[in-house]
Amino acid sequence: MPFSPVIPAGSGKPLAPYSPGALADGVLYVSGTLPFDKDNNVMHLGDAAAQTRLVLETIKGVIEAAGGTMADVVMNHIFLTDWANYAALNAVYAEYFPGDKPARYCIQCGLVKPGALVEIATVAHIGT
Repeated sequence: MPFSPVIPAGSGKPLAPYSPGALADGVLYVSGTLPFDKDNNVMHLGDAAAQTRLVLETIKGVIEAAGGTMADVVMNHIFLTDWANYAALNAVYAEYFPGDKPARYCIQCGLVKPGALVEIATVAHIGT
């Protein structure tokens, strides 16, 4: 099945060979998103809440570029470097998903850039 890359206007260059999003048959797959500025520098060092907000805003931008909204999200894959940041992540996360919550999982792991505390990958159904 063919897909269309989704690259929001003003996006920085990815760290590796991938697109921020890929849209296939109404399903948007948003790549793992880290708390980066446009030059791939980690922002808000030591602040899991601010990093989560930046990650979710970046994901929101990809979804909107594909013609959707955060209400279209059906699944989030969440990666944390430390369970101590779980409550901060959840507090911000709840702001972005105030109604019915998408499915998700959350694991503790190392991330690709030192200083990044959270990474989220998302699946959304656009226009369904």
